[in-house]
Amino acid sequence: MALNAEKIRQALMGVELPDGGDPVTAGLVKALWVESGIVRFVLEADSPESARNLESVREECVRTVRAMPGVHDVSVVLTAHANAAPQQGVSQARQASGEAPGLKIGRHPTAQEGPRQVSGVDRIVAVASGKGGVGKSTVATNLAVALARQGRKVGLLDADIYGPSVPRMMGLSGKPDSKDGKTIEPPRAHGVTVMSIGLLVEDDQAVVWRGPMLMGAMQQMLGQVNWGELDVLIIDLPPGTGDVQLSLAQRTRLTGALVVSTPQDVALLDARKAIDMFRRLGTPVLGLIENMSSFFCPHCGGESHIFGHGGVRADAERLGLPFLGELPLALDVRLAGDAGTPIAAGEGPEAEAYARLARGLVAGGVA
Repeated sequence: MALNAEKIRQALMGVELPDGGDPVTAGLVKALWVESGIVRFVLEADSPESARNLESVREECVRTVRAMPGVHDVSVVLTAHANAAPQQGVSQARQASGEAPGLKIGRHPTAQEGPRQVSGVDRIVAVASGKGGVGKSTVATNLAVALARQGRKVGLLDADIYGPSVPRMMGLSGKPDSKDGKTIEPPRAHGVTVMSIGLLVEDDQAVVWRGPMLMGAMQQMLGQVNWGELDVLIIDLPPGTGDVQLSLAQRTRLTGALVVSTPQDVALLDARKAIDMFRRLGTPVLGLIENMSSFFCPHCGGESHIFGHGGVRADAERLGLPFLGELPLALDVRLAGDAGTPIAAGEGPEAEAYARLARGLVAGGVA
């Protein structure tokens, strides 16, 4: 039989933890991906101290999987939750400083030591692209809705401070509430808990901030928002490799990143830069997605590849990363986003493409 995730898990059950048991049964194995002989997963400890004690386990996991028939490459990343979760409804920045922060978004960030987990959130997945115009926000919103339809508890954070489009695409308007004047109560739409700077400013109001204010806003939208208990928080990053991406990777414990690109060479050039950035920051790249892969004519039914086809898959193979799938270029996707009801909330081939992507992420332990 071909190499698959279940075979990898069975092999890892033979690895012994320092206190007994194995990493699979103990629930330490996350974000497991297997494709074309390449195996990647995360060992997630419950604290930094535990993580330090698991380095030998990580090495044994690598040796065990590498010895399996059909395995060409293995990558195992060791991560950990923060030492202690903050009290319910209280941001970690507030606990660290002992001060009650105000709700004015856009202040300079407060000091903290190392990346932190967001209270109540199990996994955090960033959706990124090297350049604008590849449909990253469309992918992020539809993926969040598709995961919610799979029964997951999902949050969606719009981190594109300068161009927040998530409120429109999710059909949200109006400012969020705050019961205590310190913690934001985010709205919900299509089964997803949503936060965006676009909910705090007028539609035609520009956000004119320098880097430190961007980083402070990100810290607040993660720590001062009552996300509740989530299986996964999807973060729609701005395009490129700037302050927001750097701040997020340095201050937040990310499960990993999904990189979205269209198939043409120009987009792929910038996608590779995004991949390189995440690798430098120590953030696992969980896979690549080819958006606007095919166009089916609504009149004749013929298939066209307006932006080329297969370029992202080829890049994924070359870079040793999972290829997560192709998403279509379709007028209905754009109309649904403009109308505030993502295409993934309905039925049809476009919705099924996102459902298939969501099922794969759930099966792989990413979401």
